[in-house]
Amino acid sequence: MTQAEPVSTVPHLTTALTGPLLHLEARLLHAQVAIEGWFREQFRATPAPVYCSVDLRNAGFKLAPVDTNLFPAGFNNLGERFLPLCVQAMQVALERVCPRTSRVLLVPESHTRNLFYLENVAALRRILEAAGYAVRIGSLLPDLTEPQVVDLPSGASLRLEPLRRQGNRVGVADFDPCFVLLNNDLSAGRPAILEGIEQAIVPPMALGWDQRRKSEHFRHYHAVAREFGARIDLDPWLIDPFFRQCGQVDFLAREGEDCLAANVEVLLESIRLKYREYGIDREPFVIVKADAGSYGMGVMTARSVDDVRDLNRKERKRMAASKDSQAVTQVIMQEGVYTFETVGEPPAVAEPVVYMIDQHVVGGFYRVHTGRGADENLNAPGMHFEPLAFVEPCNTPDCAKAPDAAPNRFYAYGVVARLALLAAAREMAAHG
Repeated sequence: MTQAEPVSTVPHLTTALTGPLLHLEARLLHAQVAIEGWFREQFRATPAPVYCSVDLRNAGFKLAPVDTNLFPAGFNNLGERFLPLCVQAMQVALERVCPRTSRVLLVPESHTRNLFYLENVAALRRILEAAGYAVRIGSLLPDLTEPQVVDLPSGASLRLEPLRRQGNRVGVADFDPCFVLLNNDLSAGRPAILEGIEQAIVPPMALGWDQRRKSEHFRHYHAVAREFGARIDLDPWLIDPFFRQCGQVDFLAREGEDCLAANVEVLLESIRLKYREYGIDREPFVIVKADAGSYGMGVMTARSVDDVRDLNRKERKRMAASKDSQAVTQVIMQEGVYTFETVGEPPAVAEPVVYMIDQHVVGGFYRVHTGRGADENLNAPGMHFEPLAFVEPCNTPDCAKAPDAAPNRFYAYGVVARLALLAAAREMAAHG
């Protein structure tokens, strides 16, 4: 967890808080009791994943999730004041997974040089240890045969140990854990050493990016948003981005181009109709991205059909592969949601990222990019994080204040993020 002190201001929303978003935030405040009761009911029926992060976009007229990560890698970007929330939520989550455990094996990404990611692992270890668990870090690095200590810029250090398997159990030297906590999104595939073990693995390996699809997640989210909208009398479009999917794409060979163009055209027209309904004077756009994978790779913005038909070779090569050089053969086309929040001087566009453990919002931060616009993907080289953004928790609205007051904006973020969390819970349940 970072030691930085939070600032006392919420990032500036550059559009006037009028129209749909004012209605949305006011509606959430008015319906708080019904909303919280509905969430309790839903998570009793479908337990939440052990942890999750959600990228949101705030357009001033729409607030929606654009990505949901079941292997979150930014715990080090949360403010220090959120450590107690993280610890309490982790105790709840692990009590459900393995009630009698005191030993956790944490399996991270196979990085030794990405110190930013390893700071996340150190922060996650700190949360687990503060929650009362013994933690060892088992690495999937193929050439790791002896423990390796990595010193981090924060002053912390990590001891990476080679995974060992005995029969149907996995662990590290002299450490037999109750369960395995994955912080590896499995973009490169399911590790053979973890197949068929008797210990629980959370999140399940079936939710790794070698199998998981963003389009499946957003199908669940679409259903959640419709149910939620009906519950509080809200147009679900205000919290739900349109999307479509193409299943057989080869950017280098220019195969599947007609599917891309047709779906982009349908989405742009659907967005135009909604903009017209709400009197929004903005240009619609679509985000095209790999249907599996993370780290912001294989992402482009399309403002017209020509944008997907006229890709040059360099652009097609960039779209053809995602993390760990995995070929992109399926893409999701998602309604582009503007972000009209800015941080700093000169203003830099920002988007909130909300972190949850179990069903509880435990904090968040802003992803900021000085070189990107309000209609572009911010998860790209050159981004940075503001670990000081969420000055108040996301679960304490104040109905006496304006809808855009910090606690109320953060409450709206927490509500929409938990809708994505519920979609992820249903996604997880569907995989057994």
